[in-house]
Amino acid sequence: MDKADVVIVGAGHGGAQAAIALRQNGFEGSILMIGREPELPYERPPLSKEYLAREKTFERITIRPAQFWEDKHVTMALSREVTKVDPLAKVLTLADGGKVEYGSLVWATGGDPRRLSCVGAELAGVHAVRTRADVDKLMAELDAGARRAVVIGGGYIGLEAAAVLTKFDCHVTLLEALPRVLARVAGEQLSTFYEAEHRAHGVDLRTGAAMDCLEGDGTKVTGVKMADGSVLPAEIVIVGIGIIPSVGPLLSAGAAGGNGVDVDEFCRTSLPDVYAIGDCAAHSNSFADGAVIRLESVQNANDQGTTAAKAICGNLVPYHATPWFWSNQYDLRLQTVGLSTGHDQAILRGDPATRSFSVVYLKGGKVVALDCVNMVKDYVQGKKLVEARAALTPEQLADASVPLKEML
Repeated sequence: MDKADVVIVGAGHGGAQAAIALRQNGFEGSILMIGREPELPYERPPLSKEYLAREKTFERITIRPAQFWEDKHVTMALSREVTKVDPLAKVLTLADGGKVEYGSLVWATGGDPRRLSCVGAELAGVHAVRTRADVDKLMAELDAGARRAVVIGGGYIGLEAAAVLTKFDCHVTLLEALPRVLARVAGEQLSTFYEAEHRAHGVDLRTGAAMDCLEGDGTKVTGVKMADGSVLPAEIVIVGIGIIPSVGPLLSAGAAGGNGVDVDEFCRTSLPDVYAIGDCAAHSNSFADGAVIRLESVQNANDQGTTAAKAICGNLVPYHATPWFWSNQYDLRLQTVGLSTGHDQAILRGDPATRSFSVVYLKGGKVVALDCVNMVKDYVQGKKLVEARAALTPEQLADASVPLKEML
């Protein structure tokens, strides 16, 4: 039976950072990282951006080179999947029948793409954008000449993929079931701006779009049938409708949770010596007024990885990190700080027509988040307003001639 003092399940951002932070904090025991994919840890955000656009090779998005992991004495068990956790014996069972004993366990598995439940969902040509293999398959179809694409989902993954596909002269239709894109994460001003940008770049963007099923020739997708009976021809369908946290083995082992696995302020689950971090970890977040949420971001995965590593080393430092996100679409860089969920005011700062502006979100008169489009200064300075929960008037915030740092 394999054995390690710390076993990290999941070889993404969170898992990699946990291993790095363990060594940085003086941990000298053995570390084993188990990953489902064959690759060493790599960055996921570029998959729907620079990697899909062929602007970055895979080597440029790896988190660390192979030699780094060897030097840090982190053992990699790749192309392997954990199917069962025995928290009493502290033993993991793998899909290939192998067993691994752990001292402490860090669960950093992220999530699996949410799939369509309609007829035709399993046809060839239907893609998620979650792993390198997903994107490599998509790129192979583009190389083979596919040029009619339907993107299902108007969140960041869908919008980023649509933007890249236009660079390949694809005919792109984007379908969003809700009345506007980014409806779950941003205010109406930002949604309106991005809808207009995509349409200006030739994307047939449809909100309030109800689809029925996918059509195919028996093996490969040929179109998307809408609820009204019309059919959108498609050689490629990209599905970006969220993820399902990969926590089945932990929940089956008795860990508290539901939408993810519940963790405390030190990223500890309800199981002894078992931690969870990143997309799959449900935690009480002070930037969400203490609500228990999952944060799907590199920032959260990295910071929770550090929190868990410190806790394993005996240094209990509560997780308290400012949430931030980013998205690249066309020549637009969106930077978000804070959480706008539940805001009661959205203040426009600058003119969207200039393609450089910010939206400041207030809740109870206090700044809780900013969306900054090509506006780095507002993003950097606005972070301090979010952290301070600064009480400012809409008139103050709307005056783009006054730097945000002067409002503290």
